Amino acid sequence: MWAKIVGVKDGETYMMEETTVVAVRAIIAFLTLIVYTRMLGKQQMGNLTYFDYINGITIGSIAGTFATDLSSKAWIHFVALTIFTLITIIFQYITLKSRAFSQIMDSDPTLVIQNGKILEQNLNQMRVKFDELTMMLRQKDVFDLTTVDYGILEPDGTLSIALKPENQPVTAKDMHMHPTPQKLMTELIIDGVLIKEKLAERNKDSRWLTEQLKNQNLTIQDIAFAAILPNDKLYIDLYKDRLSDKTSTDGKKQS
Repeated sequence: MWAKIVGVKDGETYMMEETTVVAVRAIIAFLTLIVYTRMLGKQQMGNLTYFDYINGITIGSIAGTFATDLSSKAWIHFVALTIFTLITIIFQYITLKSRAFSQIMDSDPTLVIQNGKILEQNLNQMRVKFDELTMMLRQKDVFDLTTVDYGILEPDGTLSIALKPENQPVTAKDMHMHPTPQKLMTELIIDGVLIKEKLAERNKDSRWLTEQLKNQNLTIQDIAFAAILPNDKLYIDLYKDRLSDKTSTDGKKQS
């Protein structure tokens, strides 16, 4: 009886120790991934080439094994993760400096549409099906192939298009108009906290903000999100939106 009790306690102790080790390893792997992905740059998250895609899977796999494989030492996986990241950084540097090496690693953009005609040979070389091409065109809001002047398949698998001149949208320049420069929306209050430096960016001060809020009987603590719009008006979203009985879209206030 005593042997059974001891066995159960030893088993529970082992499980607790194993759980603790996995938890610690997972935290280390997570923090390591954050640091290493920042070192690899934003290219690792967006515009993935074939190399970047395979690279991301491999690094993630090493990190997962690092966290959960208790049959081997954590240091081995950490070294592998570090070496793989360093090799990737070296390859990225070489591709920046060498055009020839970059072409080998990432390939070149491929022309797949010219003057409204599909270049089947180039499309086959990229192993892209016709329905995949038409899907990519629809994602570009192109539903008529004959309106496309050039279609280029990029190394990351996305499609870039240039419409024929007669199908391109009219711009202000075409109309000989001179619109005023467009500003960006500036976040001002997030979760009831004022970002003071944002006021100065838009040539505003705290007195201006106080006036705006006073006109609407609001305090900063009432506001979930506020921003200065491109037209210099103040957009306010409250924690408790004051919605109309007739519509649910009147709860956003502008002043």
